[in-house]
Amino acid sequence: MMDFAAIDFETANEQRSSVCSVGVVVVRNGEITDSFYSLIHPEPDYYTYWTTRVHGLCSADTENAPVFSEVWKQVAPKIEGLPLIAHNKAFDESCLKAVFRTYQLDYPDYQFFCTLQMSRRIWKGLPNYQLHTVAAYCGYDLTHHHHALADAEACAHIALTLFDKHMCG
Repeated sequence: MMDFAAIDFETANEQRSSVCSVGVVVVRNGEITDSFYSLIHPEPDYYTYWTTRVHGLCSADTENAPVFSEVWKQVAPKIEGLPLIAHNKAFDESCLKAVFRTYQLDYPDYQFFCTLQMSRRIWKGLPNYQLHTVAAYCGYDLTHHHHALADAEACAHIALTLFDKHMCG
């Protein structure tokens, strides 16, 4: 699989629908061809101390940001027909489904793959399988961890390494 879109969400609070940023990296023929990042006005619109501590975003950052449905109008054409890949797809896929429900949008049943699950299966003995650890193992320097675009880029590099070295012989 050399065509896919790596995706990452950050949330404002414990609600999966509270996406406050999205990063997308489009890969075609094994090469990164496009990327997209946007802040998003979260719903519900509040930040917890812990989420802000993780990604550094707060209400002031997103108070004038577009809502998810407006941002997704820009994302959807970029990822059309592509499988989505996330590091811990359980989180990112549940965020996407929750925010689609919140905005009463028809969810298009995106096909999701998980670099976290694949990494655990393929690379035994890593100290952990967190995004920054696996990215470093793949030779990718994730200096802005928990920035949605940086995390999506790391995920794309992990996926390309997995597919190149382990899935294609």
